[in-house]
Amino acid sequence: MTSQITEGSKLHSGSDKAGAGAGAGVGLFTPETGSSIKVTKANALPKRGEEQLGRSNHWEVRTEEQAYAYLPKTDSEIENRYGKRIDLVELTDNPVGRSMFINDNPAVGTNPDRNKQHGFFFTADNCIGCHACESACAEKNDTPAHLAFRSVGYVEGGSYPDYKRMNISMACNHCDDPVCLKGCPTRAYTKHAEYGAVLQDPETCFGCGYCTWVCPYNAPQLDPVKGTVSKCNMCVDRLEVGLKPACVSACVGNALDFGVIEDTPESREQCKTSIPGFPSPEITRPNIRFQQTKSMPEEMTRTDSMPVKYRKGKDGQYKPVIDQKVGKQQHWNLAKLNSRENPLVLFTLFAQAALGTFMVPFLAALAGVEIFELFMASDMMLVLVVTSLFMTSFGLFMSVTHLGKPFRFYRGFNNLRYSPMSREGLGLALFSAGLGLMAVCLLATNTWFSELLVSGFDIELSGLTLALPLVNLTLGAGVFAAIAGAAGLYYMNQCYQIKARPFWNHWQTVTSFVGNSMSLGAMVSGVMILSTLAVLSLPLLPALQLLGGVWLVGVALEAIGLIGHNRDLNASENEGGAAHYIQCTTFGKTYKLRNLMLTLNIFAGLTLLALGELGLLNTQGLASEPVGVNVWAFVAWSVIALINCISAVIGRALFYNLVIPTTMPGAFFWKNKGFEQHARDIGLADNPACGVAPLAH
Repeated sequence: MTSQITEGSKLHSGSDKAGAGAGAGVGLFTPETGSSIKVTKANALPKRGEEQLGRSNHWEVRTEEQAYAYLPKTDSEIENRYGKRIDLVELTDNPVGRSMFINDNPAVGTNPDRNKQHGFFFTADNCIGCHACESACAEKNDTPAHLAFRSVGYVEGGSYPDYKRMNISMACNHCDDPVCLKGCPTRAYTKHAEYGAVLQDPETCFGCGYCTWVCPYNAPQLDPVKGTVSKCNMCVDRLEVGLKPACVSACVGNALDFGVIEDTPESREQCKTSIPGFPSPEITRPNIRFQQTKSMPEEMTRTDSMPVKYRKGKDGQYKPVIDQKVGKQQHWNLAKLNSRENPLVLFTLFAQAALGTFMVPFLAALAGVEIFELFMASDMMLVLVVTSLFMTSFGLFMSVTHLGKPFRFYRGFNNLRYSPMSREGLGLALFSAGLGLMAVCLLATNTWFSELLVSGFDIELSGLTLALPLVNLTLGAGVFAAIAGAAGLYYMNQCYQIKARPFWNHWQTVTSFVGNSMSLGAMVSGVMILSTLAVLSLPLLPALQLLGGVWLVGVALEAIGLIGHNRDLNASENEGGAAHYIQCTTFGKTYKLRNLMLTLNIFAGLTLLALGELGLLNTQGLASEPVGVNVWAFVAWSVIALINCISAVIGRALFYNLVIPTTMPGAFFWKNKGFEQHARDIGLADNPACGVAPLAH
């Protein structure tokens, strides 16, 4: 049995299969990688390592292994600084001495601290930036050139001759509250009671990359070539034989250490939870501690292209602020709106439009609006339902194409308990099911379909329609679809309320999603409803007023959200403000165009509604005169709809391209988006050794 952490402090059991997968699928030391696992002879251990006798055979302990490579024996604390017990077995009903089945090996290590939360200790003063930890990790886990489970970045400040640099080595922090585990829709993550390791199984992962969004430390690594995520596995195979992780053993400056959390290593005087450039530990309660005693300048800058720097506050803590690296000149950069998130742009827009297309007329009919009741009773209601179903299906298909392993899409429902992404997918799937059932019920009473069956196949459905309560079934299916769709839209918004992405973690995301659903939905349904009423010579004004009002409210909602977003991010000093700075400079002209389109739509919508109220638009159907006014009204509606669509696409593309995560600083070449783009522009990225991943997903 394995153990998976949940909210709070209680650990819940997972399956044996998950445990084996987590061990076998995180790049541990395996015979398949060209190495072998041997049982170490007792007399092969150095004198300082005699206490390691009897440990498991997961890793070959070298005869020349130095004493510093072994885990120390210490008297650990009872609780960590967050009030959580360090002995994780005490939080479960599981016995001590369970196997982790690493590489399908059932052997169990005899480390007396095996069931206590372990973590890394980083002494920033000692790190010389040699990258030995990176190399050791890459060699052990056989990672490709464009991935690194552990990476070294740096921040720098001051001026010559008083210039200072602080290197930061970072990997997974195996947090107390791992947001990657809760966010992953496939349940590929497991929090083990053994060492407190958070392990990930690439064989379960379907490559959505959501864990890379929610993690504040950029620990999970999405491989666009393989289409799956992998991450630091704490070297649990080495821990089982009493050795520290490979990165720690390789550190030449004694900057990295490892052991039971809250146990301050020898020759250390601090045990802090943050240093300059490190995100707020309150997000996940990471199991890493720091020492940084050397004085640093008041302001520390990043070498990578991220427009973020860190300024010391009155409390002595460094906080992120905006670094205006590219000046204030505004650009279009329309080509840069193209990204690997394009399928998600289409998915969210089509799904939201489908929800609005169905729910606006359906809820209006339920509310007793006569003109919509007449439309719902017409044959065109089937067309509207099928259109909504097609749009939802297309959106879901786009979301599947975004996956690194699209044929594993069905695993997206594995984590309904915690993952908003799983709940979003379920809500939209149930919405589609409700639409499908409603379409079947409407099909049985549809005049066109009935005439087709009689003329083509001599089949009469009148007996079936009398025998079944189709009206009630249709209504029930519609209510079910509406509830499921609303839930899907709610959890779609929750997917982006991420503390690690401040640009998204704002109420503007709600107004954007709901506003797009209302405006796009009213626009699409309006084409079908108004044309149907015109053909039937029914009054258009009531429908035009309601549809135009819904559409106008949707556009206004989005505009209000953008105003609030602009105000709050201009006043913020975090990665969200930095993302908005890029929006106003790198994409400044595109951003203004989108806002201008929203403004034009609001004025055009108000004008159309006013003309309808004043009787200057023909609203009596095609039987009245002059017919030409209807044509011009339809043309005006179409132009507004086109502007709305363009505005929505630009806005959603900006939404995905601008976000800046609360990640650790990179270096000049490594983890630097600016260098990656430069390498692609000049063709250097074509060489895999460059370490720049191809633009694929």
